[in-house]
Amino acid sequence: MISLQSEKVWVVAVDMGYGHQRAALPFKDIAQGGKIIAANDYVGIPSSDRNIWEASRRFYEAVSRFKKFPVLGDLFFAIYDKFQEIQEFYPTSESIEAPTLQLKQVYQLFEKKRWGKHLITQLNKNPLPLLCTFFIPAQMAEFWGYKGSIYVVIPDADISRAWVPLHPKQSKIIYCASTQRVAARLKRYGIKQERIIVTGFPLVQELTKKNVAQAKKDLRRRLDVLDPDRRYFKKYEKLIEQYVGKIPKKALRKSRVRLTFAIGGAGAQAEVAEQIAESVQPLLREGTLEFHIIAGVHTELAATLQKAVGKNVFVHSSSTKKKYFEDFSKILSKTDVLWTKPSELVFYAGLGVPIILAPSVGSQEVFNRRWLMGVGAGVAQKKPELTHQWLPDLLESGRLAKAAMQGFVEITRDGTENIKKLIFRG
Repeated sequence: MISLQSEKVWVVAVDMGYGHQRAALPFKDIAQGGKIIAANDYVGIPSSDRNIWEASRRFYEAVSRFKKFPVLGDLFFAIYDKFQEIQEFYPTSESIEAPTLQLKQVYQLFEKKRWGKHLITQLNKNPLPLLCTFFIPAQMAEFWGYKGSIYVVIPDADISRAWVPLHPKQSKIIYCASTQRVAARLKRYGIKQERIIVTGFPLVQELTKKNVAQAKKDLRRRLDVLDPDRRYFKKYEKLIEQYVGKIPKKALRKSRVRLTFAIGGAGAQAEVAEQIAESVQPLLREGTLEFHIIAGVHTELAATLQKAVGKNVFVHSSSTKKKYFEDFSKILSKTDVLWTKPSELVFYAGLGVPIILAPSVGSQEVFNRRWLMGVGAGVAQKKPELTHQWLPDLLESGRLAKAAMQGFVEITRDGTENIKKLIFRG
């Protein structure tokens, strides 16, 4: 294990949605002062910088919510998403290496508005290694002459050209790639091979390194309820025993399956949560299912949802994002099936939690979805209003048990430790 007594880094995320903060959270123990810096909301941030960040956040959240409107919503979002889309990896007629319009606009803000100079000037007073979970703070650091080393954690299974500086071959940024495809993409964009390290996504430590035995115990319990007829077990008994130990050849008891639906940071999936809750009422009444909804920090939304879905559905909300991340880990450890859009949460399938994938919101999630389905740890959602019909079929076939094992076997859980070793040991 790494000694952290004197080894500290600047950990910089952005407070926009959940993804970039979730990727930063595992590094709080090595963060200078025990704090994760939000590049868009730190003490002393100039109003001009804050305004640029705030305009971007408000626009994205508005677009995400507007997307649900018929015809116009999809059209408007498609136009917006075009500026940040990930090109297909094997292009036929157009290059994917050229800087995107989005990236050029970022650098124009550096030059014309001096965006980020204040933050980097402050960090340069003590140039510790700088660990970023979003590309813009890392590019700010390089542009404004940060004196320490710069690391970027990639919180997705694939990335757009915007993650790489205007002049990639001259860049000193070191990339912590979440997947092999990310590593290949970075090389295609022009980053030197020696600055690309495949580390995996950083999961929170209480669910991985600090509690391996508990993670295996959780998966054994999951497999017991996700494979009631032992259809998956009969084919892969040896694999299960190798990775998590023995599970009974017959289900010990008829346990309730814990299904958790996670609403994204913009709060745009509340309607789907209501549809699921209404559909699964027969399963709740017969005691075969337990349904949880995570509403994040949207406390008012959670209250409205609770009234709509009834007392036999558990709706969770948190007063702050810090509390939300703590609550999420506790709920996830007891979850049998996670239903979510393909955000950074796809990597949590590595804990042995099968994921039902809601429709993608944006190009990033399209590629996250493709990656998770390729691993075999994800299952595409069918009509939410018919969940009471197709969810029992998935359980009976052993498909969800298979997805749980595929994630546990194929997706690394060592991303946090790998990144710490990279920073402190090289």
